[in-house]
Amino acid sequence: MLPLPKVSLPFTIIDSHSRRGVCGGSPVGDVRNKGGRHRKITVNNLLSRDVGVLKGIGKETAHSLAEMNIYSIKDLLEYFPYRYEDYRLRDLADVPHEERVTVEGKVHSDPSVMYYGRKKSRLTFKLLVDRYLVTAVFFNQPFLKKKIKLNDTITVTGKWDRHRQTITVQHYHLGPYSYRSEFEPVYSLKGNITSNMLKKFIATALNEYGDYIRENLPTAFLENYKLPGRREAIRAIHFPKNAQELKQARRRFVYEEFLYFQLKIQALRKFEREHSKGQEQHYDVKKLREFIQHLPFPLTNAQKRVINEICADLKSPYRMNRLLQGDVGSGKTVVAAVCLYATITAGNQGALMVPTEILAEQHTSSLRELFEPFDVTVELLSSSVKGKKRKQVLEQLENGDIDILVGTHALIQEDVNFKQLGTVITDEQHRFGVEQRRVLREKGENPDVLFMTATPIPRTLAITAFGEMDVSVIDEMPKGRKAIETYWAKHDMFERVLAFMEKELRRNKQAYVICPLIEESEKLDVQNAIDIHAQLTHYFHNRYNIGLMHGRLSSEEKDQVMNAFSRNEIHVLVSTTVVEVGVNVPNATIMVIYDADRFGLAQLHQLRGRVGRGNEQSYCILIADPKTEVGKERMKIMTETNNGFVLSEKDLELRGPGDLFGKKQSGLPDFKVADVVHDYRALETARKDAAELIQSDAFWTTEEYEPLCTYLQESGVLSGEKLD
Repeated sequence: MLPLPKVSLPFTIIDSHSRRGVCGGSPVGDVRNKGGRHRKITVNNLLSRDVGVLKGIGKETAHSLAEMNIYSIKDLLEYFPYRYEDYRLRDLADVPHEERVTVEGKVHSDPSVMYYGRKKSRLTFKLLVDRYLVTAVFFNQPFLKKKIKLNDTITVTGKWDRHRQTITVQHYHLGPYSYRSEFEPVYSLKGNITSNMLKKFIATALNEYGDYIRENLPTAFLENYKLPGRREAIRAIHFPKNAQELKQARRRFVYEEFLYFQLKIQALRKFEREHSKGQEQHYDVKKLREFIQHLPFPLTNAQKRVINEICADLKSPYRMNRLLQGDVGSGKTVVAAVCLYATITAGNQGALMVPTEILAEQHTSSLRELFEPFDVTVELLSSSVKGKKRKQVLEQLENGDIDILVGTHALIQEDVNFKQLGTVITDEQHRFGVEQRRVLREKGENPDVLFMTATPIPRTLAITAFGEMDVSVIDEMPKGRKAIETYWAKHDMFERVLAFMEKELRRNKQAYVICPLIEESEKLDVQNAIDIHAQLTHYFHNRYNIGLMHGRLSSEEKDQVMNAFSRNEIHVLVSTTVVEVGVNVPNATIMVIYDADRFGLAQLHQLRGRVGRGNEQSYCILIADPKTEVGKERMKIMTETNNGFVLSEKDLELRGPGDLFGKKQSGLPDFKVADVVHDYRALETARKDAAELIQSDAFWTTEEYEPLCTYLQESGVLSGEKLD
């Protein structure tokens, strides 16, 4: 072991493994504070010491480090690089155009300098690199002309231009290749901290405190997955000797980060299950089967599987907390209806909360139709239900005369009281805040909760962001449903698009035209709803009615426009993305999306799902002239598949989880090393391991698991506090 750092220690050091410690209490030592009284400390607390104890870190430097959230030795050691500069020697034959490369070569011509502008220069010479004769280019370094001689061997790093056979040099070494490491870490820096300073501080911390880095992963996991120990991995991630060492260190921390997060998720799930007793809804199986047989269409195998999963939850003594994912048109509403009917046969009431009034009206209408032969009362409660009607609905609800209440945010108002609420279903759950969903849950005694979404969430995100829920997926479309034909058109083809649209309008069909902005913007060169509305009004003059809808309209105005469109009084609806969710107009067969490359794949798919809701063939036309490869790739993918889950995975790859969900809504932590997209196999493994650990008695009682168990205790999950 390294000797203790040469600093005065006002306490006695005790080996942290000297006493058994589990969640109930950590291993402790005897420590005297200034007043002479005792306090408890572990060897691990050495890493909690202020970073200012390190040589070279004064008050000003400590302040800059604090801006980087580095306060302790532990913070410093765990301040990982966000990328690495690759200084490995490579064969130019394998290096793509414009990629950074390091090569060693022999100077093949005398350097020449060309001056231009004020104090600007360009130094060039030929460099023989293996079998390649390339041009090395140095900007604003004319002094090198005297230092670089013919036949010298030098090492250069820079951008490789395959077409011009040139390397624009960023780093150089006047001599053969001699880098200490093939990989140089790159850190996020603030204040007066330089990369060299930070690396020096980390090296000092490793030298003086490295022996006190405690292993936190069980030995079995390290052996099974061939992971390096924590101390060695921290050294290697900061100062890797080679690519293999860096890869193994990264593997270790990817798994560690995922395991820690999944332990919190799984512990929260266990805590919630065990501390939220459900109602054990004993539904009538015979009546439920009869209801399913009377449906106007057969259930798909996916719907049957999901219904079985939900029904098992209803009978369970634990409260259901389930997320139901299903693509647009996959039949989630029918699954919800079966779930609600099961609740009713158990003697309870059901609630369905949706984001818009139009959607609430549509759900009320379709549920009444399904339940008409079964003596089930379905009522609507929204902001438009007022006066006597509202009072009557609230009285019937409290008396138990209403079986199913459908509504918007109106359902969570204080005067809405159920007699016996058994099941709560939230449609398009991401449109409601956590607090709104909680208030609705508390309208009953631990009701079962089902969240539904038509926004396909990639599996990797579902098990991360929604890990505390059970997840059901309807991954099969009803038979006979026609796939929406999707085409990509350039802006100069808009006249042809309008001609095709008019052909459908003559058949008494309707169309949507979606734009990214409401009004003209100087910042973004994209078509806006107001301009497009004016263009279409002129084009279809006196032949068809053109409507306009956007986010600046009041809720009442939006409802008026949508109701007119639903009644076919408006033939073409120009809108922003406010129609993305909660609109069902089966007569609409064309969806035109202007500047489609400005949208993510998931959003484009949601918009496309507004058509194809009837029996007629429907079309989606993407109008875009994408400037980037990502934009072109989005358009290509959209024309190739109608599968929302395939699209969501592609969207995740192209945009990343933060962009897909929005950081604040995603529930995803900021991992230092791990990436939920590229490291999804490690995420799956960590989730499985965390679930098994949380359920095992050994985890809570065995010393080997103490670091993980203590972490859970400190994170607040075990006391019922929310996740960070």
